Amino acid sequence: MTAVEEQQLAVMTSFMQAVLGGDETGHDTSHIDRVVALTKHILATEPTADAFIAIAAATLHDTYDDKLFKDVTSAKRAVVAMLADNGVSEAQQAEIFQIIDNMSWSKQRFGQPEPLSLAGQIVQDADRLDAIGAVATARAIQYGSVKRRTLYDPAIKPQIFTSKADYRAANDETTMNHFYEKLFLLKDYLNTREGKRIGTIRDRAMHDFVAQFEAEWAGTDYLD
Repeated sequence: MTAVEEQQLAVMTSFMQAVLGGDETGHDTSHIDRVVALTKHILATEPTADAFIAIAAATLHDTYDDKLFKDVTSAKRAVVAMLADNGVSEAQQAEIFQIIDNMSWSKQRFGQPEPLSLAGQIVQDADRLDAIGAVATARAIQYGSVKRRTLYDPAIKPQIFTSKADYRAANDETTMNHFYEKLFLLKDYLNTREGKRIGTIRDRAMHDFVAQFEAEWAGTDYLD
């Protein structure tokens, strides 16, 4: 990357920190830092991808997420203004927004996403990898707590959602069901070879946690 692009990314990072610094749902700046680090790691294994576009999208991908902002249009407008003031070309902006607007789980499951470039596939993998594993388990519990969800109720079975509206508005959602409804599915939706390798490791750790949790809850973990 050029020195100009490095400076532009620094400005994007400062903007992201200002926007997400107060988040309590697990979509905070530490989440972004991990996604950016994973993006850079996977980029090293995919040298033909546009590193600037990938890192920019990774940095900004939650800055107008509809889970976090009531006025998504206004939040996105602020991102557009920041990029324009930062000298990011309209063509580059279009690539960044195309990734952010088409990379989400809900868009892939319930919408009609546009195909992602290799840079987009890398960012999508990086974001999904932060939703798989031990840190992801803590994030799921954190998010459930903020949303005041029941932690676990074996009488409430995991649901199969058919629309984004149903997915977001589920009334009987429990934190532990979220593993079955989304997190356990992510491994099979990764794109890159390196993303799949990491996903396999993290998915195993997450399954081990849920199995142990359910056994302890049921009181069967100490039985012969």
